[in-house]
Amino acid sequence: MRPTVKSVLLALLCLGTPLTTMAQSAMFETFETDPETRWRLIADTVMGGVSQGDLRFLREDGQAHARLTGTVSTANNGGFIQMRTDLPAPPPEKATGVRLVLRGNDQRYFVHLRTGGTVLPWQYYQAGFHAPRDWTEIRLPFAAFRPSGRLLRVPPRNAGIKSVGIVAFGRDHEAEIELREVGFY
Repeated sequence: MRPTVKSVLLALLCLGTPLTTMAQSAMFETFETDPETRWRLIADTVMGGVSQGDLRFLREDGQAHARLTGTVSTANNGGFIQMRTDLPAPPPEKATGVRLVLRGNDQRYFVHLRTGGTVLPWQYYQAGFHAPRDWTEIRLPFAAFRPSGRLLRVPPRNAGIKSVGIVAFGRDHEAEIELREVGFY
């Protein structure tokens, strides 16, 4: 059987991921190879807000990770900074949620999913989580994601998910969150 483009992309993105992790989830990011070509920083300044952020890709103890830091301000109708990536392919059909390996500053953060139905900039699906100071695995079921408006279906369909964002959102605070792995389970 010939491999599909989707299976080849997933295999390339999973290089370096332990087989046990692969069996438990569909990893699409370990920040090992050129993550700056896939991830971008977005702040509320695109809409007149004044939040400021920084996105860096680092190594610690031989492992790569991303670090999102900044000041989130609700002044001027703002209130977010985020790191976002477009998916090379939708999550696997049987995936039931988003899996993250992360640490942070003991604050609340969010994952935002965008789909083919979230065409306006303020449309997304959101699920919150706590980012403890030590590296931790977080699993967010798709059923926990809430739409930003009434016109979006609940829950989002796997086949429609096009991007994933890690977001500091909704209140004045200092953000600091680091991610080693992003995938689906």
